[in-house]
Amino acid sequence: MLLRELEIPFSERVVPFDQEQPNAFKVFSPTGKVPCLVDGDTVVWDSLAIAEYAAELNPLVWPKDRVARAWARSASAEMHSSFSTVRNHCGMNCAVRVRLHENPPALKAEWARIDALWCEGLKRFGGPFLAGERFTGVDAFYAPVAFRVLTYSPELSATALSYAERLRTLGSMRDWYTSALAEPWRDPPHEAEIREYGTVLEDFRNTP
Repeated sequence: MLLRELEIPFSERVVPFDQEQPNAFKVFSPTGKVPCLVDGDTVVWDSLAIAEYAAELNPLVWPKDRVARAWARSASAEMHSSFSTVRNHCGMNCAVRVRLHENPPALKAEWARIDALWCEGLKRFGGPFLAGERFTGVDAFYAPVAFRVLTYSPELSATALSYAERLRTLGSMRDWYTSALAEPWRDPPHEAEIREYGTVLEDFRNTP
């Protein structure tokens, strides 16, 4: 999404999950996980490292203003290392709508922190994006959260809900969503995890 929105040239290779070959991703990624950026002989296998690598190619990845840039990097790092309860209870699947079985205090606290962080950035730097008037790396890091808002309908402020919707209107997000609905693959452990924590109310994916 970051490369798309900033028009940094790249080619995308989609590799589906393969239950019969669980180490298939290790062919191109040292950790066996995605995303992974391959630039010639250089392999960058972590999302935060990818953002910083991209910033060396295009300074628009981060805000020009030093204060905004420091805030954006801090907020991105927080997303990168935190919010484990949101990740566990609200598995990423933008094509379904889910009602959670329960909303434990830890989950409420993390959604409240996301809400506060979004509102802080929008107010402090004037919006419409988290660190100012244009899309930067920090918005890319919270893009999956904007889809989780759509999937799980957490209780958020009007400001936070509006920001999530604004992200979802971006061209790269619309393409992401369309591709998700058309995707023929299913990852059984991920499907089971979503049903462990909630009830699927709607599934907009094409039948595989």
